[in-house]
Amino acid sequence: MMTKRVLTGVTTTGIPHLGNYVGAIRPAIRAAQEDGVESYLFLANYHGIIKCHDPAMIHESTQAVAATWLACGLDTERTTFYRQSDIPEILELNWILTCITAKGLMNRAHAYKAAVQANLENGQEDQDFQVEMGLYSYPILMTADILMFKAHSIPVGRDQIQHVEMARDIAQRFNSRFGKELFVLPEAAIDENVELLVGLDGRKMSKSYGNTIPLFQTPKQRQKSVNKILTNLKEPGEPKFKEESPLFEIYQAFATEQETADFERALNDGLAWGEAKKILSEKIGAELDGFTEKYHDLIAHPERIEEILQAGAAKARVEARELLAQVKDAVGIRTLG
Repeated sequence: MMTKRVLTGVTTTGIPHLGNYVGAIRPAIRAAQEDGVESYLFLANYHGIIKCHDPAMIHESTQAVAATWLACGLDTERTTFYRQSDIPEILELNWILTCITAKGLMNRAHAYKAAVQANLENGQEDQDFQVEMGLYSYPILMTADILMFKAHSIPVGRDQIQHVEMARDIAQRFNSRFGKELFVLPEAAIDENVELLVGLDGRKMSKSYGNTIPLFQTPKQRQKSVNKILTNLKEPGEPKFKEESPLFEIYQAFATEQETADFERALNDGLAWGEAKKILSEKIGAELDGFTEKYHDLIAHPERIEEILQAGAAKARVEARELLAQVKDAVGIRTLG
């Protein structure tokens, strides 16, 4: 059986919440356990500084993201887990790829075009007003992340498909220009079954909406968070329907099909919203309470996280050095004699 390499990057600009767990963390950890899969997971802290200019947040988020994945069961024996900034070969490759990437390709990047459009709509004469090179060149760094480890499959949301397509374009351009098939052409992996968890107000759970539920809480704290979920004024005993509150969708993300059906029936039969929220809080806790102690222990002992990340980086750099040496030789950067 052919081994498939799957690479995932996690930007370090926030603290993971319940939506991140359901939409990314849980499915990625499960996928890494499948036979025939080589999993690479990295903390994209160089990507983080493109938009986040708060050093304390970058540092805090790096620690929290790493602790979250580890606490939730990431198997570092099966997954190469590293921090982007610990692999300097990625930055060398980034520059080499920058030198062969067409400016026109970068002009078509969605994030850059959106920034230009916003400037034009705001009446700015300079369409590049406040556009920094990190934002403009972001797809090339993402390409270096992907190509460095010869990843076949890149799980991304639909808004990131373009960046994987750009990585393919850049890889093909390099392979063609230098006559060497050094880079694997990656494919974007869109899982139509990945759940986008709704938040307290029914919109997508997102820190930008302020509608998130933290991952690691005490039962009392979690109940307080769950109690904020939007419901209507129907009294106990009145029939309630799943479309009337985000509460049902959140419950469904943690329950079996049979449990979900039973919960819907109970709502239809007049289950009180308050009682439904208690059931939901307990259901979330049944899955996450076992991770909470480990998370807080890791946060209290960051040196343990650092040790794991350094071990992952050491493993990753063996491969990175080998590919970078081949790339440098291909472009003519060689020792003399």
